Amino acid sequence: MQERHTYQEACLKVADGGGPFSSYLFSTNNFLGRQRWEFDPNAGTPEEHAQVEKVRQLYRDNRFNVKPCSDYLLQLQMLKENKDKYDLSIPAVKIEENEEVSHEKVTIALKRGVRLFSTLQTKDGHWAADITGPLFFNPPFVFVLYITGMLDTIFTPEHKKEILRYAYNHQNEDGGWGFHLEGHSTMFGTAINYISLRLLGEGPDGGEDNACIRARNWIKDHGGVTYISSWGKTWLSIIGLYDWSGCNPMPPEFWLLPSFLPMHPAKMWVYCRAVYLPMSYLYGKRFVGPITNLISALREELHLQPYHNINWSKTRHMCAKEDLHYPHSLIQDLIWDSLNILTEPLLTRWPFSKYREKALQLAMKHIHYDDEASRYITIGVVMKPLNMLACWVEDPNGEAFKKHLARIQDYLWMAEDGMKMQLWQSIWDTPLGLQALLASGLHEEIWETLKKGHFFVKESQVKDNPPGDFRKMLRHHSKGAWTFSDQDHGLQVSDCTAEGLLCCLKFSQLPQELVGEKMESKRLYDSVNLLLSLQVLNPSELFEDIVVEHE
Repeated sequence: MQERHTYQEACLKVADGGGPFSSYLFSTNNFLGRQRWEFDPNAGTPEEHAQVEKVRQLYRDNRFNVKPCSDYLLQLQMLKENKDKYDLSIPAVKIEENEEVSHEKVTIALKRGVRLFSTLQTKDGHWAADITGPLFFNPPFVFVLYITGMLDTIFTPEHKKEILRYAYNHQNEDGGWGFHLEGHSTMFGTAINYISLRLLGEGPDGGEDNACIRARNWIKDHGGVTYISSWGKTWLSIIGLYDWSGCNPMPPEFWLLPSFLPMHPAKMWVYCRAVYLPMSYLYGKRFVGPITNLISALREELHLQPYHNINWSKTRHMCAKEDLHYPHSLIQDLIWDSLNILTEPLLTRWPFSKYREKALQLAMKHIHYDDEASRYITIGVVMKPLNMLACWVEDPNGEAFKKHLARIQDYLWMAEDGMKMQLWQSIWDTPLGLQALLASGLHEEIWETLKKGHFFVKESQVKDNPPGDFRKMLRHHSKGAWTFSDQDHGLQVSDCTAEGLLCCLKFSQLPQELVGEKMESKRLYDSVNLLLSLQVLNPSELFEDIVVEHE
C-alpha cells in the first residue's frame, strides 16, 4: 500500500518501504503506518507552489507570536487528495452575540468537524501529524552524518534548505535557541544549532538575519561553550569541539553490575537507560570524529580562549544558568569526582582495562539488540543518532550502520516552518481520533473512515515479544501492546495500549459489515495481560509525573 501527496517539491509517502538504503529495510507488517517525506522536482502546480509559499511566509511573519506550526502543508495535501471523497461544502456556523445556541447549529458544526477530520486520514487508516518541539533533535543527526561522511548522501540540497529554514524560524530574538521552540535561549540549544548551521554549509557570518553572527555573540556573551550542559558536552566531545576529560564519567562498566544492586540498568526508566547506553559506549571508546578544517575553525569560534589552553578538568561542573534546570546535588558531584579521579585512571590501564573492553562489548550487544528489536527505528529520536554512531564506530562498513541510515527518513517531518526530526511517528493519535469520531454519533457520515481506522489499529498491535531472551536484555514482554509509533517500533507503552484496547472494544459493538471484523478475543486478552504487568515509577528528574501510575 502506498500513498503519495504532492506539493511543490515534497511528497509524503505512507506505508512505503522506499528511501535511501531501502534494501536494508525490513518490517513486521509491510510498513503500515510508516511515513516519510520525499522531494520531487516535478511535484505541484504553480498555484499550489504559491499557496505553500503563502503559508510559509505567514509562519515566518508570526514566528515570535505563534511558535508551533499548524501542519498546513499536510492539510493542503490531504484536502487535495480527498476533496472528491468528502463533502466539505457545509457552511461554517456563526453564533451572533446574545444568540441562543441551538441543537441544529451544534449538529452542523459537529458534522463539519467530523468530515474535515475524516478528510485528513491517510489511505492506510492513520492520521499523520507533526510531533516535534525540542530544538536539540536535528543537530545530532547532522553531526553523525558529517562525522561518517554521509551528510550529502542522506540529505539532499532540498533537505538541507528545509532543515536550515527550521533553524532560522526558531532562532530567538536574542540570537539563541532554546531547549524547545517556546523556551528561552540556552547554551545547549544555541551551540548545537550554531554548529549544525556551519556543518550544513553556512559561513561564520551567514544565515538569515545574520543568524550565525547573532548566535555566536550569544554564546560568547554567556561564557563560551565550556558552559554547555552535560548532553552538549557529550556531543561536542564526539565531534571534536570539547574534550572527554571535561565530561562527567559515564563508565560502560555500569552494564556489568550485578542485577541485585539497586542501580542496575534493568531498574532504570527505559528512555533514560537507552540514552546513556550508547553515550557510555562512546565515552568508553573516547571516540572523536575527524578534526577537519571546519572543526578547527569552530574551535576558535566557540571558545573564549585557545582550544589547547583550556583546563578541561575545571569545566566538568560548569553549566550556564540558562541551562541549569535541576542543579546537581553535592552527593552527585562527589560521586562523579570520585569516578573521575579514582576509577577512570584505573579502568583505562592494564590489567583493569580488560574490564573496560568487556563492558564495551556488552554495551554494544545491548545496542544491537535494541536496534534489531525496533527494526532500527530505535526507542526514540535522542537515541537514534547515538546508536547509529556507535554502530559506525564498531564497523564503518557494517550492515548495522546501513540499516540505521535506511530508517532516518522515518523521523523526518515537513511543515511550513521547515524540516525537523520528530519524537516518534505520531501513529498513536489514531485510537484517540477514532474514539472522538465514534463519540460524535455521526457514524452514517463516515463508515469508510471508521473501517480504515479500525483496520489500522488492529494491524498496528504488537503481536510478539522481543526476540530471544528479552529479559536478559533488560526488556519487558510486549505481546499485545501498542507503541508510540508503528508496529515495527516494538516498544510497549501503557497509555497507547489502553487506548488501542478501548478502541477495539468499542468497534466490536458495531456492525462488522460496516467497520470490519472485530479483533480476536485472544489478542484482547494479550493487551489486558500486558497492562496488568506494567506498574511504572519515574526515576527521571527531567519530567514530572508523566510516567507515574498510582495504584
